[in-house]
Amino acid sequence: MPTTAAMLTPAFVLAFWTFLVLIRVAVVRIGAAQCGEIVPDDFCHGESERVPRHVSIPNRNYMNLLELPVLFYVVSLMVVVTRIASPAMLGLAWAYVVLRLVHSLVHLTYNNVLHRLAVFAASNVVLLVLWLLAALALLG
Repeated sequence: MPTTAAMLTPAFVLAFWTFLVLIRVAVVRIGAAQCGEIVPDDFCHGESERVPRHVSIPNRNYMNLLELPVLFYVVSLMVVVTRIASPAMLGLAWAYVVLRLVHSLVHLTYNNVLHRLAVFAASNVVLLVLWLLAALALLG
């Protein structure tokens, strides 16, 4: 059985990555403000249409990292607290994190929508399987 540390390490890695993307959001916005591409009013009600793509994409990626990954954090904690961790669950947790990192890298670099969608869909399937394994272990 995987240890608590082993099972939580993928969650720590994804959280750390989320903070790195948040730092990128700040750096890109500050740079754009210094160049006069954006002004504070562009963010009064979220991002206005005047915000350039290269400024909005890191923020969109950051929001992606705060949406569905919440379910990953919940299942990771559930698996640890209930002591049902298995090698398969640990493998799925790492697969999910790797896929989310790849999704971010695609989004933040060349941003091919089809590539992004494929990685996003794969990560969602992995997360669903992780939840199913947890449910079977707890309820079955």
